[in-house]
Amino acid sequence: MSSDMQLHTVASLLRRGHSLDQFSTGLTLLAALLGLGQWLVGNVDPWLLLFSVVLFSLGVSQKYWALRVAFDADLFQRVADGIQPLAERTQALDQALSTLGLQPVERGGRPWSERSHGALRLLRRQSLLLAAQIVLTLGFILASPWLAFSG
Repeated sequence: MSSDMQLHTVASLLRRGHSLDQFSTGLTLLAALLGLGQWLVGNVDPWLLLFSVVLFSLGVSQKYWALRVAFDADLFQRVADGIQPLAERTQALDQALSTLGLQPVERGGRPWSERSHGALRLLRRQSLLLAAQIVLTLGFILASPWLAFSG
């Protein structure tokens, strides 16, 4: 039973990635609006354009990891909710992932602790990309008054 509880816990942690993704989506949309707004107005500021491109790129990268984290959250939840013995659920999951080409056959049969660490590593990557978006945004806000003097 403790392994089932561990799977539920990891699935719950991975579902927190959805909140991170929502915040990142807001910053990514802000970047897109700033970048496209410059083209519509006709006044292109190179610093603002660079900020928009980098912030948007970070957001798209974060979205990729968010999709991976959400997929893993669903898989962990599905395995944790199963009624068959854990070994049978693991074998069925490995077979399905191999059949779909999502996992090499030789990666099957890994212990759940290793899978948990890997899934949580994806969540950390997602959160680091969001942190980079936040730092970039705050840095640009704080540097904006100084950029007017340099250009």
